Amino acid sequence: MTTTSSMPAPTRINAHDLADQLAARDVTVIDVREPMEYASGHINGSLNIPLARITQADLPRGPLVLVCQSGNRSAKALSQLLQQGHPHPVADLMGGVPAWQQAGFDVRKLKGAPLPLMRQVQIAAGSLVLLGVILSQTVAPGWIWLSGFVGAGLTFAGISGFCGMARLLAAMPWNQVAMGSQRK
Repeated sequence: MTTTSSMPAPTRINAHDLADQLAARDVTVIDVREPMEYASGHINGSLNIPLARITQADLPRGPLVLVCQSGNRSAKALSQLLQQGHPHPVADLMGGVPAWQQAGFDVRKLKGAPLPLMRQVQIAAGSLVLLGVILSQTVAPGWIWLSGFVGAGLTFAGISGFCGMARLLAAMPWNQVAMGSQRK
């Protein structure tokens, strides 16, 4: 007869409870976002272990709370760790980093952190659309196709969830964050 008591039930925690546990030094926070996201603002003292590496990483002993931007990736990481039979209590922060901030708690930004990727996409796409319109009115009407191309790309990104511009911008040198600079 198999029992499910060896696999703990998934736990969610709110920002105030997490702050209490951090103050008591009862928990380690693992931020499962990508290094660039982590650099732009994270819970002080958290460790950055991206979702793609969570099951291979050498995790600290003791209770863990997983954090991401919205709660989706941390919930996936929680599920993966529980399926793997993680031996220590693990929970995920409801609402992610924005919920932490909305509760009035600060985030720490790494020096020289790039702008959030979606803001970079908005700036680049908006600039290209504006450039296409201006060039079509001042240089040659064909430049309007630049605006159309960007609009089609944004529509495709919204439908498919794949944004080529975001992938391209993420690979740019200003968006590279050294893995060693991501702890505490």
